[in-house]
Amino acid sequence: MKLEGKVVIITGGAGGLGKEASLLFASEGAHVVVADYNKEAAEEIANGVNGLGLAVDVSNREQVDRLVNEVIDRYGKIDILINNAGITMDSTLVKMNQEQWEHVIAINQTGVFHCTQAVVPHMLQAGYGRIINTSSIVGRMGNFGQTNYAATKAAVIAMTQTWAKELGRKGINVNAVAPGFIMTPMTEKMPEKVLQGMKEKVSLQRLGTPRDIANTYLFLASDDSSYINGAVIPVDGGLSI
Repeated sequence: MKLEGKVVIITGGAGGLGKEASLLFASEGAHVVVADYNKEAAEEIANGVNGLGLAVDVSNREQVDRLVNEVIDRYGKIDILINNAGITMDSTLVKMNQEQWEHVIAINQTGVFHCTQAVVPHMLQAGYGRIINTSSIVGRMGNFGQTNYAATKAAVIAMTQTWAKELGRKGINVNAVAPGFIMTPMTEKMPEKVLQGMKEKVSLQRLGTPRDIANTYLFLASDDSSYINGAVIPVDGGLSI
């Protein structure tokens, strides 16, 4: 097992990409902390993998600190943090309101800062850590109607590379994953014509799956990637080339 005995916090760990990662990491021997805004869903997933399910709004620093303290109280350490929580509130620039802008920034950008800053002191004390941030290809390419989302995902890339410089010498690797078009329950509800158009833009001619992203998280969390730091790995089937 690649993660035997490791303690991992996965934000947004109860749905979509986070759920798949929670299940995969548990199968690889990790103690999984499923941290999600939806308390019931987090506990359900955690119970299924003998982990810990905790409710957290990553935009709220007090809740994040409480989460980290509970994990330390139970396990005594935090080896891996996956900043997977994120939301979209799409609108074109001229129609985007202040709430759409601020709420996406609060979760996708400030939330990543909160969780990482809260966890890093424990990793520094241990001299070891793996931090994996979820960006997106739109953080480099932009996307129509996603000013707020693209801005946060670009910020995640910048934070990843900054933290890699600061923390790498302390034994903490910081990397990011940039998903492309991924088939999720939300995507599955789209009209077939729209899905086909998305597939045609991808050189592999298919949408990605949550397991494609979870496998990349696993690689970056394991010793297989011990000499990778500050990387932003696109998992997009060639969409961004």
